[in-house]
Amino acid sequence: MNHLAPSLAQGIAAMNLAISDAEQQKLLHYLALLKKWNKTYNLTALRDESKMVSHHILDSLTLLPYIESAQTMIDVGSGGGMPGIPTAICRPDLQIMLLDANTKKTTFLQQAVIELGLKNVSVSSSRVEALHGKTADIITSRAFAELCDFVTLTRQLLHENSHWVAMKGIYPSEEIARLPENVEAYQIDQLTVPTLDAERHMVLLRPTQGATA
Repeated sequence: MNHLAPSLAQGIAAMNLAISDAEQQKLLHYLALLKKWNKTYNLTALRDESKMVSHHILDSLTLLPYIESAQTMIDVGSGGGMPGIPTAICRPDLQIMLLDANTKKTTFLQQAVIELGLKNVSVSSSRVEALHGKTADIITSRAFAELCDFVTLTRQLLHENSHWVAMKGIYPSEEIARLPENVEAYQIDQLTVPTLDAERHMVLLRPTQGATA
């Protein structure tokens, strides 16, 4: 995967992110694992390695500016590990739980965590609605469900200072309109991902004032 190093470095530079050479090498190692396990476990529909850099790594890294002050995060419906694993590589101080109900995917996630030496990551193979006794500063999802289902199913994971960060494609106007009355989308940013020719939006949500988590 070292032949992808220049495009990864260029993309990271274009996004104005500070990611060390060692972390970039680990991101490429993750892509190699994803490609290897994808043959058996169908973790991603993408087969083009260059597109995996933009669609999986750079797209996941758009999350970093939104979680700078966080100490804990839960990645719901983590699938092949996005955005949780790239985030964990670049934020070794951040404690991250990767959550997915698909045991094949969590088997891959466990192996990736071991091979990448990610001491800050745990993996849970369960349905999100069955996860209790766990909270985090950031509850995120890249392709788990539409916003209403996402916030409803993960409400128990919030503490008083938590919020949701949902990674979306096109501007999700209809999904926002269907949000519960006690949840607000308080910030929605259009993103640019280098060499990814598709819309991306980051949606930040929180319980409305007076609502209980």
